[in-house]
Amino acid sequence: GLARSWVQDEIVTVMSVPHEMTIPRRLAGRYLKIELLGISSSFDFVFDKLTFKTQTSVTNEAPALASTTDPLVRDIYKVGLNTLKECMQTVYEDGPKRDRRLWIGDLYLEALANAHTFKNHELTKHCLYLLAAFANDEGLLHATLLEKPQPHPQYGTHTLDYCLIYNVALLEYLKETGDRETANDLWPVVVRQIELALRQFSPEWIYDMDKKPQYWLVFDWKDGYDRQASMQGLTIFALQHSYELAKMLGKEKEAGEWPTIAGKMKKAARQHFYDKKRGVMVSGKDKQISYLSQVWMILSNTLDKKEGAKAMATVMSMPDACYPGCPYAYHYVIEALLQCGMPQEARKLITDYWGSMVKRGADTFWEVYDPNNDYLSPYGFFVINSYCHAWSCTPIYFINKYPEIFQK
Repeated sequence: GLARSWVQDEIVTVMSVPHEMTIPRRLAGRYLKIELLGISSSFDFVFDKLTFKTQTSVTNEAPALASTTDPLVRDIYKVGLNTLKECMQTVYEDGPKRDRRLWIGDLYLEALANAHTFKNHELTKHCLYLLAAFANDEGLLHATLLEKPQPHPQYGTHTLDYCLIYNVALLEYLKETGDRETANDLWPVVVRQIELALRQFSPEWIYDMDKKPQYWLVFDWKDGYDRQASMQGLTIFALQHSYELAKMLGKEKEAGEWPTIAGKMKKAARQHFYDKKRGVMVSGKDKQISYLSQVWMILSNTLDKKEGAKAMATVMSMPDACYPGCPYAYHYVIEALLQCGMPQEARKLITDYWGSMVKRGADTFWEVYDPNNDYLSPYGFFVINSYCHAWSCTPIYFINKYPEIFQK
């Protein structure tokens, strides 16, 4: 699905020696292979010096872990820090190998991880403003933008789940920094994302997958995953967090209906998606049972703690349930497990899933990973996968935020 030009290789012709050469583009990788394609038989070929210049916006040291921390958790932490550090450039990049662009979903998870490690809050602020600056004519955020040759969005790329996650990212930024000036500046962006998202709901307050305009929904790299119930839950989640932001800024009147709407959406979700007999949320016309349908109904408090624990235990025991396909989705699974009182299950999932990448030799975490499929690729060719990807770094957030779970 991606052109061969994404592959990191260079062909260089040297006409005379000695010659000092710099590869013109920034590269990322574990290994460098140099192949001599042709040379006169009268000469030998040699390098007298190789130099690599690394780049990151990180200047602070991350916190050290407690001496009681399990060795595998320590390894996961080290690899997570490497991943985040490599992706913190002039923006929060999705990955340094290939796209090098700012995505809202990656921004949110990187900012959470950064807040508990390197604390470069100016980078978070810069990214929040950049995304706001390039909203479309309706005020809807673009999911992604690039900085070169000048900052510009990937026009027409709108992911409604990411638009709503932007609101949550701004709330977390305010909590971490107390920067009310930035939060007030960007408040109109928050309001507009809510207004545009609500257009996608039926009169019964159910998210309508067929209603136009239809936006791309991310949530996960997973074939066959039905996103309707997840989007219902995420919208409730965003309404709740956006209203919390409104209260912090003294703007409750501007957001006065949001708690009422969230309540109506919760009621509609329980009527439309909840299978009481099995204790799980279903999604779509085929009533699919997936991990993420449970996750977003837990994070939105549509399912209470007891119901959420039952739903997660049930879905995780179902061999035919639709399980997540990438670390971005698994981040929210961990959040849900912690919210519904399943800390040991959360710890086990981190050590099993991210720990499995470590055991397979990862020194940064990958964009997609399925322990059951070593050759999984969203692009049809695993070589083009991103093997240092921002949304995969969040074990470092959990390890530092919950030391009583992950450092003992």
